[in-house]
Amino acid sequence: MIEFGHLSHVGLRRELNEDTYYGDSELGLWLVADGMGGHEYGEVASALAREAIVREIRGGVPLAEAIRIADAEIIRCSRRRGDSLPMGTTVVAAKVSGNRFEVAWVGDSRVYLWRDGALTQISQDHSYVQELIAQGAITADQARSHPHRNVVTQALGVTDPAQLNVETLTGELRPGMQLLLCSDGLTEEVDDRSIARVLAHQECSAQECVDGLVAAALDGGGSDNVTVVLVRRH
Repeated sequence: MIEFGHLSHVGLRRELNEDTYYGDSELGLWLVADGMGGHEYGEVASALAREAIVREIRGGVPLAEAIRIADAEIIRCSRRRGDSLPMGTTVVAAKVSGNRFEVAWVGDSRVYLWRDGALTQISQDHSYVQELIAQGAITADQARSHPHRNVVTQALGVTDPAQLNVETLTGELRPGMQLLLCSDGLTEEVDDRSIARVLAHQECSAQECVDGLVAAALDGGGSDNVTVVLVRRH
């Protein structure tokens, strides 16, 4: 049995919530998208991504391909509007089928796996600071306060489709395991250790854990929209 919790909050410093999310146990699909582009365009881009991915998955299209189709739709919509600035969105999605999961992502929205009492970030941010970490130029701790920590190197609607890197990963989802999908509004304010402490409360419902994580992000400053989806297998 799958249980999931979900919440999106505008945060304390933004007027618009450009994040969106989706969750459907029957379809076995969950996603979080963090839009960018200002003037409500981020909101449009993230909603377009959500609608396209859900529609394509319903039609039996594989996850990575559904994300590429969403990318093409956002680019088309941007061109129709004749915008000088393209609108874009990150996306992280999880598809669960039986005891297997597949995750796919573009950008710096993240997916974590809770297994055997430990939390692991299984996605890798498509971001400027992640590239610096990979080069050994800075540490993960330094990345948390780096002035360019919000610069993404990949996004739907913005990256040249030929260069778009839809990364995927598959694994087993056994009873007691949890998948956490979130926008960077959570990870900007709440470190992995604190996230793990919340997920350790298995006596709490998935929704209570999600509520606790969003509250922690707001307590931390709420500098961005924050969206959290937690999928738990019983």
